[in-house]
Amino acid sequence: LHIAVLASILFLIIYWIIRDRYRVRNLNGKHVFITGCDTGLGNSLAKWLDKRGFCVIAACATEKGSQELQCCSSLSLKTVNLNLADSDSIARAVVFVTEQTAGKGLFGLVSNAEGTAPVGPTDWLRIEDFHSVLDVSLLGLIEITLKLLPLLKKAEGRVVNLMNAKGLMAFVGGGYSLSKWGMEAFSDTLRIEMRHFGVKVSIVKHGFFKAEEVNSGIIEKYLFKLWNRLTPEIRDSYGEKYLVE
Repeated sequence: LHIAVLASILFLIIYWIIRDRYRVRNLNGKHVFITGCDTGLGNSLAKWLDKRGFCVIAACATEKGSQELQCCSSLSLKTVNLNLADSDSIARAVVFVTEQTAGKGLFGLVSNAEGTAPVGPTDWLRIEDFHSVLDVSLLGLIEITLKLLPLLKKAEGRVVNLMNAKGLMAFVGGGYSLSKWGMEAFSDTLRIEMRHFGVKVSIVKHGFFKAEEVNSGIIEKYLFKLWNRLTPEIRDSYGEKYLVE
């Protein structure tokens, strides 16, 4: 019994030593850029990292989101407006991040913003419905990552892509699951390529959280909108019972 206790204590000591080797030190001057900070996980992460001394640059889709975040954060936290579906907006955000980092490079890029709707049966959808999701959740993510790679390589930083794990289950049509699978493939490829430059690439797969982004009312609203624009032939092939159920 004594040997087992001593072995357990020794294991814990070794664990703590190894864990502390991976703890980030000297947080002052380390810049982290986070997308999707209006609400939810991005908002919480921006506040959390700000309290711990990182130089946080938070991208918000709305001016309201930006102002509310600044009101409950330190003066070192900076915000920038960002629309990931707009290349010009992405370019302006990259310029802002470059100015804020002042030649130090970017310690971290956390991609959290996503387009979630519309979702529904595939033949209820039009190509623009796929664009509304993919342009933000996948193509926008790729574009801003590519433009920030020089700063990440300079600081030997890290890319962290947040992904709702349920998006990897293809239980409904639309661009949402497509964007998650695409994000995983992009991250896996980038991880291999950036290893040479000391840049780490990670995916954090999480479940649903009680947040504004996950709202069954919004999904239902879009379903009815899709239903009402269907041709009579497609609507008749499904029937009213299908919509209700």
